[in-house]
Amino acid sequence: MADHAELIQRRQRLLGKSYRLFYQNPLYPVKGEGVWLYEADGKRYLDAYNNVVSVGHCHPKVVEAICAQASQLNTHTRYLHDSILNYAERLLVRYPAHLNNLTMTCSGSEANDLALRIAREVTGNPIALITRWAYHGTTSSIAEISPSLGIDIGKDVRILDAPDTFRNKGKWLASLRQTLDELSVQGLNPAALIMDGVFSSDGIFIPPAEEIQQAVEWVRQAGGIYIADEVQSGFARTGNHFWGFEAYQVKPDMVTIGKPMGNGHPVAGLVARSDLLDQFGEKQRYFNTFGGNPVSCAAANAVLDVIEDEQLQMNAQRQGQRLRYNLDKLAGRYHCIADIRGSGLFYGIELVKDRESLAPASELASMVVNAMREAGVLISATGPDANVLKIRPPLVFAEEHVDLLTDTLDKVLLRFEGCY
Repeated sequence: MADHAELIQRRQRLLGKSYRLFYQNPLYPVKGEGVWLYEADGKRYLDAYNNVVSVGHCHPKVVEAICAQASQLNTHTRYLHDSILNYAERLLVRYPAHLNNLTMTCSGSEANDLALRIAREVTGNPIALITRWAYHGTTSSIAEISPSLGIDIGKDVRILDAPDTFRNKGKWLASLRQTLDELSVQGLNPAALIMDGVFSSDGIFIPPAEEIQQAVEWVRQAGGIYIADEVQSGFARTGNHFWGFEAYQVKPDMVTIGKPMGNGHPVAGLVARSDLLDQFGEKQRYFNTFGGNPVSCAAANAVLDVIEDEQLQMNAQRQGQRLRYNLDKLAGRYHCIADIRGSGLFYGIELVKDRESLAPASELASMVVNAMREAGVLISATGPDANVLKIRPPLVFAEEHVDLLTDTLDKVLLRFEGCY
């Protein structure tokens, strides 16, 4: 079997250098099972980052559902098939009643692309409002509202401060108010405010509900709508709620979903008010060849089965509480940990150089992420300064996995002078 260096060389030659790899020493997994990834030499890694396989790597029920449907039929949504209807009925009951239509896509990027198209069409307004380090996808129009990709934002995009509950409490509402007032003076109005439910690329924040409610109210008064991007925070991830937006007690006009929806199978979607889709459909056509195909729907249905049968939302809540307890103990020992925030099985740990200046410890975060990988635990980093450790394991994490994660983090932090 090829070694890492050979694979990296082939990858760059065949795929180009724009593809990026995780870790200084990239992982080469050949098998996945539950919360574990295995390399060819048998070494296993605790996956505390990958929410794509939200119900665990290679979950037997999901694998069986995909194989069974693939051996029978796979085609597009211009033919009748009950699988997409069965899924829509199961999914829509998990939303407020006004969100009563589902359009399926292959990726979260496509779902966000469609949501933005609909918003601009039905409102007649061009402007998309986003947070400063947001990530919403990779299509041309969505890359333009994803400043974390490092590209120039679009001319019809306005950036707001993120609802940073650590460094700039409340500042983002002032940023939004100023932006809306400036647009009004220019004779412009927003099409939509699009927000990730946990602001994961901005640094992982769950702001007070009243702040989100105020933001949505202002945007609607200005003629825009609220798009909840649930690609990362949806499907029981936050424990207390099935969808991230529920924490804010506000009803979105559209919701985009993806990643964990098929446990690694490429399936995503847009849930929306039927009147918005009706208005959009009168003027524009939309068709997605693979979105909602029977195999994708089989995978998505199986994921819902597993979440329900194994009570994974309750598990995320319970293990999240244990994770928070363990992390709080580490914060008491290591001064480089300045803030811990999140919910369920989605947490961010802000690392700083010192607690006086609160200067972001970006280099330290990188060293910790790579040292954790070498120690057999996979996490990542996020935020504009990449100094926030990002912990986002599969929902099947158990107590022993939480403890292994935090015990390993304890040992890694102890190695770095200045952390304690």
